[in-house]
Amino acid sequence: MKVLKSQIILSMVTVFTVTLFFSCENNFKAVQNIGILDSGPLTIAENINSKYTDSGRLKTILQSPKMLNYSNREFAFFEFPDGIKLILFDKENQESNIYSDFAIMYDKTGLIDLQGNVIIATHNKDTLFAEQLFYDQNKEWLFTNQPVTFKMQDQIINGNGFDSNRDFTNAQVLEMTGHVYLNE
Repeated sequence: MKVLKSQIILSMVTVFTVTLFFSCENNFKAVQNIGILDSGPLTIAENINSKYTDSGRLKTILQSPKMLNYSNREFAFFEFPDGIKLILFDKENQESNIYSDFAIMYDKTGLIDLQGNVIIATHNKDTLFAEQLFYDQNKEWLFTNQPVTFKMQDQIINGNGFDSNRDFTNAQVLEMTGHVYLNE
């Protein structure tokens, strides 16, 4: 009787264990994400000074007091809540500076969304003012469809959009709404 009772208990434990084992799913990814809030950043970095080179030549410097890393999201991005300074170097190593109060850099698309008091100061002393501007790192192109003011040495152009290559040799204001010559 004791043998039969212990066999029944052993059988029940075995059935329970096998049932438990096969009922569990492989949630390794969920286990990895325990403790990572979907709404919070994965990491926070301060005093960013990132340099990008290509073929041994410095092309871009990205500086910011704070960066929030949201690479734990399905569409990964990096947020710069305290603003950004982006320095672009042309082929002659002349620098143009881009400033904004806030920025988001999207990892998959290579797009940087610059927002709030966006200012571009080019190497030839031209200045663009906008509230939003995008920089496509892959195409090396700056653009917006928002109102802009573009101040050059002899004129000021207002419009509803801007397109330019990274060297500002093809810069143009779109949908011009005002044009003033300064040397008249």
